[in-house]
Amino acid sequence: MATIFSRIIAGEIPCYKVAEDEKFFAFLDINPLVKGHTLVVPKQEVDYIFDLSNEDLAAMQVFAKKVAKAIQTAFPCKKVGEAVIGLEVPHAHIHLIPIQKESDMLFSNPKLKLSDEEFTAIAKAINSSL
Repeated sequence: MATIFSRIIAGEIPCYKVAEDEKFFAFLDINPLVKGHTLVVPKQEVDYIFDLSNEDLAAMQVFAKKVAKAIQTAFPCKKVGEAVIGLEVPHAHIHLIPIQKESDMLFSNPKLKLSDEEFTAIAKAINSSL
């Protein structure tokens, strides 16, 4: 059975897409810690990020770097933090989170509740910064 991320990539489940190329897909986290919180996933269904080939892992980081720079342009911040936890969905993914301070990266923080219009505007802002 396909993971929820594979179903999002296939277009079976709607998302707020930020970027895509032949190997990777980036979309907004629907339970964001802050505005601009984005997930980067390989199109290849792999549970653990370190099970990717060296080439794909390196390419995923380069793709994530491009998305992170666009996030920082769209949502000015000190840095875009990167986190790989990967326990909640069995599909490798990187969290890109615009941060002003380290505590912005705490996954125990309350999640934002955003409207469809807000998500759409955020995705558009990041995509147009690519």
